[in-house]
Amino acid sequence: MSSSTRITRLGLTLTAVGTLLVPALTAQAVPAAPAAPQASTPVPIVYPEGQTMSYVVNVGKVNHGQMLKAERAVKAAGGTVVQRWPEIGVIVVQSTKSRFLETLRADRKSGIESAGPTRTVPVSEAPGSDAGRALPPGHRKLADFEGAYTGDASPAAGTLDPFEPEQWNNAMIKADQAHKITDGDRKVTVAIVDSGIEANHPDLAQNIVPSLSVNCTGGGVTDTSATGWQATTSYHGTHVAGTVAAARNDVGMVGVAPAVKLASVKVVNDDGFIYPEYAICGIMWTAQKQIPVANHSYYVDPFEFWCGDQRDQAPVMEALRRAYAFADKRGVVSAAAAGNSAYDLANKTTNDSSPNDSTPIQRQINKTCKDLPTELPGVVTVSAVQQDGNLASFSNFGDGVIDVAAPGRSILSTVTGNRWGRASGTSMASPHVAGVLALLKGTHPNASPAQLVSLLKSQATNKPCPAGDARCTGTAQYNGFYGEGIVDALKAVQK
Repeated sequence: MSSSTRITRLGLTLTAVGTLLVPALTAQAVPAAPAAPQASTPVPIVYPEGQTMSYVVNVGKVNHGQMLKAERAVKAAGGTVVQRWPEIGVIVVQSTKSRFLETLRADRKSGIESAGPTRTVPVSEAPGSDAGRALPPGHRKLADFEGAYTGDASPAAGTLDPFEPEQWNNAMIKADQAHKITDGDRKVTVAIVDSGIEANHPDLAQNIVPSLSVNCTGGGVTDTSATGWQATTSYHGTHVAGTVAAARNDVGMVGVAPAVKLASVKVVNDDGFIYPEYAICGIMWTAQKQIPVANHSYYVDPFEFWCGDQRDQAPVMEALRRAYAFADKRGVVSAAAAGNSAYDLANKTTNDSSPNDSTPIQRQINKTCKDLPTELPGVVTVSAVQQDGNLASFSNFGDGVIDVAAPGRSILSTVTGNRWGRASGTSMASPHVAGVLALLKGTHPNASPAQLVSLLKSQATNKPCPAGDARCTGTAQYNGFYGEGIVDALKAVQK
């Protein structure tokens, strides 16, 4: 690991000189200036001549003229515009020139604020396709799948779906009680920003809206084809979708808000990567379509933590910040998984899982380094609890970072192959929160994203830190394990 540069501030010591007759003063120690935070470790990236690399470019002023000027600079440096987002002043670019980024950054008249790579390896897919490449060693899982469920999913007598009595998770957040009042408003749609949804799953098909669904894994270009948004190699998005809105239809199980609609926004390619251009495309599509609730059960590759003090990583952070801020203005409220590394997000020190698309290195990280999108402003950060209500062993945590908690271990939901299965992860916790937000949106249709988040937090069931666990700091009303508490679906539907 390369050594990090430390920046030391100079303190001034003042000495009195002269013979003025003044009362004697007792010498006081001058407090030392606080040491500057240790810089994060740079991640070298090679730009092979002739091989296509991907970049994001952020213009300084968001207007038509500046976008055109920036695009001309991109072309002059040897780049090609793949996708443009004029609403936020972000351009997705590809280039085969090894000196492209260097040339672009040297152009002082381009109006470009920042530019940086989105990957540490060459692009493997053509724009508009989701072809990928083999997973590198150690590529992280989005969740732990426990296998297909073997219970009987056929219709049963009574008012409950067959698996509903086994859904301890819905009982914990009082969704089962909420359903006695309402299953949600069918005018509300939740964007499942994930790996795609199985279109013909018997518990999901009636709630999916194809016209609001999209595939973003072809270089960040929106693909609205009839099948592009569907699940291919991963069960993950289908599982998340079921937790939010598996239908009440006498088959399988039910979601937190079984009457609401679903939009499949595919940002996970067939190899399991969520590159920045995919994520930007996903949230921008959601914003443009004004889908009121979005769930994000992933972190943006190839870095588990993107560092703001790194010139190559900060541009992606800024592009994503702009995209999520735009979505917020368009009425989208986002819930996101806190992550599965059992990491204290409030006290970052080191990380050895990134970059995950090439060779991970041991990195020093600091407070400028963020898990994206869950640590972006306005995004609801969700930790996971297990059936006894305690924090799941895998869940990230952090005082001042976690907003709320929800069930995330051994969650029964829909999976590909027209089946059901159990999975564990904060990926499973976040959609419970998205479901509660959908219920809140139905009860408060004119509420802004900030108002919905405020309601979500104020209605959560407070949970204090477990006795003797020094990792958890805070009070019973708010702490780093559970945030404001475990979400409450019943309160969400009580006007």
